[in-house]
This record gives sequence, structure tokens and C-alpha cells, in this order.
Amino acid sequence: MRANLAWLLWDAAEAPDRPAIIEPGRTATYGALRARAAGIARSLITSGVQAGDRVALLLSRGSDAVAALAAAHATGAIGVILNDRLRPGQLEQLIGRVQARVILTHAAALEQLTRPIDTGAQLLDVASLPATGDCVPLDVGPRDHAQIIFTSGSVGLPKGVVYSHQALQDGVRIVRGYLGLTADDRIASLLPFSSVYGLNQVLCALASRAAIVVDGARMMNDTAAALRAAGTTVLAAVPPLWTQLLQAPAFTSPPIESLRIIQNAGGHLPAAQVARLRALLPRARLFLQYGQTETFRGAFLPPDEVDAHPGSMGRAMPETTLRVVREDGSIAGDDETGELVHEGPTIAEGYWDDEEATRAVFRPNPFGGAPRVVYSGDMVRRSADGLLTFVGRRDRLIKTMGYRVGPDEVADVLHRSGQVAESAVVGEPDPMRGERIVAHVVLSAQGSLEALSKFCRAELPPYMVPARFEVRDSLPRLVSGKIDIAGLGG
Repeated sequence: MRANLAWLLWDAAEAPDRPAIIEPGRTATYGALRARAAGIARSLITSGVQAGDRVALLLSRGSDAVAALAAAHATGAIGVILNDRLRPGQLEQLIGRVQARVILTHAAALEQLTRPIDTGAQLLDVASLPATGDCVPLDVGPRDHAQIIFTSGSVGLPKGVVYSHQALQDGVRIVRGYLGLTADDRIASLLPFSSVYGLNQVLCALASRAAIVVDGARMMNDTAAALRAAGTTVLAAVPPLWTQLLQAPAFTSPPIESLRIIQNAGGHLPAAQVARLRALLPRARLFLQYGQTETFRGAFLPPDEVDAHPGSMGRAMPETTLRVVREDGSIAGDDETGELVHEGPTIAEGYWDDEEATRAVFRPNPFGGAPRVVYSGDMVRRSADGLLTFVGRRDRLIKTMGYRVGPDEVADVLHRSGQVAESAVVGEPDPMRGERIVAHVVLSAQGSLEALSKFCRAELPPYMVPARFEVRDSLPRLVSGKIDIAGLGG
């Protein structure tokens, strides 16, 4: 296998007439997509881009973004995808941190910004670059850097996670293997390419020679209609997005029968929503997955175990070892909470230009095996049969009345009540309890705060009952689509 990640596209284009990107009003074939990528790569080389330079992408999801990313990799440069919903100041900060040499963008994307961005990087309008070109991907080493992926910033400032060509190739091989993706699939792209989850969708599609279905609709009903019209077979989302889809009549009435694989990652999906998806799409295989930006993907629950264990994050994916570790570094026992430690071929190289943070998370392996492991900061439990359950982030566990409470454990009960459409559980200081539990909720159409409070008192031990409910019309979101915990004020 050739190391350069660009070969995913170059090899897929050996079937040049296969549809690669299905967008509103047009479909790009694999042959056209490779020619486009080669033209952009040749322009990057002409602009002075060399191996190891950072090439940033400020492009909306679609064929130009996929071609531009493959082009950057083909030159040996390090790709940096910027979320096009970020504000100028945020973009300037990220571009400056990676010292990007070139920014591939569209004039339309720049015009949408509230002001021009101030950067020393060269701006190249992809629309003005040649649509075809002659370029063969540069030979690179397996551990040469391919991509910098910024974390969502849900806890602290975003960190730039550096991935090698080999780690991304291994991640794609493993994930598409357990999902069972084929060239006949049409894979929905609803997630930002800038996230590891969204990038995963793109790379798995290229490796499978499948089609990517992109829709830029702002209303979820319109998005669902587009997925139906395209005959979408694979759909991945994060919990807030699943909430919106389950409330969209175009998604539920009738359900999209072409879907054969549905996936959740990027956060805990409450058991009540798992049950709704299973009832709505009984023939679709539902994969509940866990991963971090630093590890690409870590665990999944096989579809045939979802009904019995809807709250589980599953077991380690192939070629991966997941350990639950106590604070003293020893292995935790069954049903004991500890930190999840990840070992496997999909681990990133570290954080860009941040040696201190890298040393804290990417550590020498004390258990033998691979030289490095990732200390995730996620607190989990492992049952006697090997299933993992997410408890909470180490820095988000709520310490109340002498107990440690995982926010997701409370959220599961909130959703099981039937009164809640969406929720976020946080802690806030309390002089008597240490912290009090606060539940920010969006009530369902017929939901009642009184009924919710009564249900919680009946189903939760006293120390886990929220001390306060904050009823909201909606919950704030990060550009990644995840709930903005800091924006809740908790």
C-alpha cells in the first residue's frame, strides 16, 4: 500500500465514471475529481508549496473541498481543514498557529465573512485554478504528517491534532471493514469535513469507491428529502443532529428505506433515542461508536447487541486495545470507574506545536506492546462481559454529596421520561453539596417540567436528582454540531 493518503482518490479514479460526489444540481465522477485534484496540486506546486508545508482549506463541503484536500496531500503538504462557520478572528488564530503557507478557498466563502481575514498566507481561489492537471502523489513515509485536525473546543481552546498518512489509512481500513462499506453505498455527508468524524466519512467513501451525498440545506426537512432522493444507504450523525432528524417529518414519515447503515459518534446517544431509531429503521444496522480526535475511532457496539445494551459504547475495534485504568496506574476491576487508555495503529502523532499537552496525553506505554498510548481523559466502566460504558469526561464529572456523577447517566433518565427532546447536564458550585446538578432541557412537544421532575425523583437516587432544571427553547452549539457546554453557563 502506498503511504500517501492521496492515493485513495487516485486509485478510486481507476473506475473514472463512478459517481464520487453527489451535490445539488451536479454529480462529480471519480475521474473528474482526480483530474480536479491534480490541477489544484499542480497549482500548489507552482505557488511554491513543498512537502511539510501547511495548506489550509476554507471551503464548504463538496467536490472542491475533497479535491483540494487530496491535492494538498499529493504535494506532500499537511492539510488543515477550517470550518467555514468560524469567525474571522477564530480563523486567523488557527491559520497563525499552523503557519499555513496557502489557503485554498472560494471568493464566495470570503465574502460571507464579517470582515476580511488578516493573514500572511497566500489565498488561492479554487474556482480560478485549472480543472485538470498532471500530477502523481509524492512519495512520503508512513509517519510523515498528513493532516492537522482541530478538536471541537468543547473543553478549553481547540488543539491541533497531527495525523500521519499511515494512521489515517489504518483508521479508514479498520472502520470501513467493520461497517461493511461497499462501492455501491451512497454515504451521507452531514458533518463538517474539519472534524475527525466528518473526515472519516470522506476517506472511507474514497477507499470504498462509494459516492458521497452532500446537501447544503439549512432546514432538516430539506436535508432529509435530499437524502431520500439520492437513495442514501449510510448515515452518520452526532446526538444533537439525531435529535433534529427525529423531529423532522421528512425523515420519519415515512422513514428512508434505503438506509442500511446508521451510525452515532461524537457523544452519548440516550437510550430513548436509540430505541426510536431502532423502531423507525428496524432493517438498518445501527452502530454506536466511540472515538476521540486523538485516536480517530476506538470502540463500537455491534448492531446485534444494540437492543440489549443501548447505553454501551461497545468494545475495542479491531487491532485496538482499550484499558480502564485507576488513578494509581493499575487496571480497574469489573464495573469500576477508571480512565480509558487507548493503544492501537490509529493514534495521532501528538498536538501541533504543543509539547507539554502532547506529553500529558500521548504517553509511553506502561503495559507493553505499542510504544505509545493515549490517556483519553474519559472515565468509563467495563462490565464482566467486556462492554464499556461512558461515565463522563474527567473534567466534567460532577462531584456532589460525596459521589461522582456522570452527566450522561442523568441525561439518560431525562430522555427516558419522554418529556425531553434534548438535554445537557452540568455541575455548578454549591457550598453544601460541593456541586449541584443542573439540567438544561428542551421539552418535547407535550413535555411537562412537573412530570419530568416527578419522574427523576422516582428513577434517580437523591444525590443524582437535578437541583435545578433550566428550560430552554434550544441548546447552544459549537460549529462541530456538539452542544456548547461552556455556552450553557454551567
